[in-house]
Amino acid sequence: MYALAVIRYRRPVEEVLQHHAAHREYLQGLKQQGLLVCSGPLDPRFGGAALLRVPDDQAPGILDTIRDNDPYVKARVAQYEVMIWNVATGRDDLDRI
Repeated sequence: MYALAVIRYRRPVEEVLQHHAAHREYLQGLKQQGLLVCSGPLDPRFGGAALLRVPDDQAPGILDTIRDNDPYVKARVAQYEVMIWNVATGRDDLDRI
């Protein structure tokens, strides 16, 4: 199952950037676990987005854990909006990544 996460900054970008290194390290860990397909900042920079791949039978719990363990969320400088995405067109391409 795929999910889109929109990460919106709740504090000024200067304050968010104080936690950027920890956030990037966290995302790299998700990538190594196979949970993160890709991520990056939005332009203009008011947040970011991530494409996640999680097991169907564990999706709600894993998505909550991903959100809750992000250093941005722990520092209360950003919030997540997570949406399960039922990919239709291009699903085979994503599954090969």
